[in-house]
Amino acid sequence: MASAAEGDVGAALEQMRGLRPGVELSLHNLATSLGASEQALRLIISIFLGYPLALFYRHYLFYKDSYLIHLFHAFTGLSIAYFNFGPQFYHSLLCIVLQFLILRLMGRTATTIFTTFCFQMAYLLAGYYYTATGDYDIKWTMPHCVLTLKLIGLAIDYYDGGKDWNSLSSEQQTYAIRGVPSLLEVAGFSYFYGAFLVGPQFSMNHYMKLVQGQLTDIPGKMPNSTIPALKRLSLGLIYLVGYTLLSPHITEDYLLTEDYDNRPFWFRCMYMLVWGKFVLYKYVTCWLVTEGVCILSGLGFSGFGEDGKAKWDACANMKVWLFETTPRFNGTIASFNINTNTWVARRDLLSPASVPCLSLSGFWFCFWFCFFFFLIQESPALSSLASITALQPFYYLVQQTIHWLFMGYSMTAFCLFTWDKWLKVYQSIYFLGHIFFLSLLVTLPYIHKAMVPRKEKLKKKE
Repeated sequence: MASAAEGDVGAALEQMRGLRPGVELSLHNLATSLGASEQALRLIISIFLGYPLALFYRHYLFYKDSYLIHLFHAFTGLSIAYFNFGPQFYHSLLCIVLQFLILRLMGRTATTIFTTFCFQMAYLLAGYYYTATGDYDIKWTMPHCVLTLKLIGLAIDYYDGGKDWNSLSSEQQTYAIRGVPSLLEVAGFSYFYGAFLVGPQFSMNHYMKLVQGQLTDIPGKMPNSTIPALKRLSLGLIYLVGYTLLSPHITEDYLLTEDYDNRPFWFRCMYMLVWGKFVLYKYVTCWLVTEGVCILSGLGFSGFGEDGKAKWDACANMKVWLFETTPRFNGTIASFNINTNTWVARRDLLSPASVPCLSLSGFWFCFWFCFFFFLIQESPALSSLASITALQPFYYLVQQTIHWLFMGYSMTAFCLFTWDKWLKVYQSIYFLGHIFFLSLLVTLPYIHKAMVPRKEKLKKKE
């Protein structure tokens, strides 16, 4: 995740907590030597701690009593929360306890869903408001966003569990909670060490299958998931090393400098293009590493494929190859944060991770590409031009350039937070994205009319 702006040593020492002074100072010194904030270092350590915790769970708790497993998940999750956020861990604990009370007191009613949504979202938004700064800070609101979606989903699944079984869709039947979860179960589900900080999302029923020892490809034994987990871990480490090496040289802060303003226009656009993709690597790193933790514990098990091989993609949040190669905006959306977006879409909620994709330039970019390919299909001239094999690499390069230039343009407001910052960046490139896509909105109908012969349109109507 993005590093918070570092203050002086005195300010940093005031924020340190949860460990002995010597250890705290060592963490601060190590973070400084790496060019990161102490908060970011704590986050990375916590994410990687999931692997020894998953190994302990596999070897000592996999088929133990359920209450021991819930206690283990709740205790380790609370410890991670305290290590990262100190006494502010109470925010998550308070919301979990109140959510349990909402389920018990209001039962399986629409009021439960309404109350849960209003309370949990209001608490999260209030947290954002009262802790907001001009930078991307790693604070208690970061995992609380994950927790908010998880608890809202819990309420919806609990409500579905009270409906007539035959009235539910097959998907609802999979996730509906038939029993009444205890406070310990809700706490274990919420604080699971492999997903508490940055996700992924999963249902209460899937978590209970893990606790009951059902998420394994070898019935009666620990899951044979070590190699799949190490593959995702290795991939995450590659992104982590790349991000660590390049992050001092590719930053959003540079977009605000006078040096950036004085560079040629083409350089400003290319820098935004490179930054727009690179800024997402911190998310890719975290999601790949945590996916490995989920796979190692067994939570990533999703059954068997048609070839009879076990699948470990139940907690997948990234399609790395698609993310790196797709030239289309909708391809990036399909490859990025896929578990959370799918989970949220199933409940008809709006994922906070989708906010940058719904910015003005992002929306019109997606619209323009859909229209462009439709135009190519209808226009004989464009169709014949697009079918020339020798020109395919050129088309691909143009698509990727436009794709990531305007992806970076869309990410600017998302990463710079305050309007004075992102307005300054947009001014430096003359509001290119807004002008380009709003111009297309006006001109596309005329382009379509000019490029598609009338006889082709008539054939379409027939």
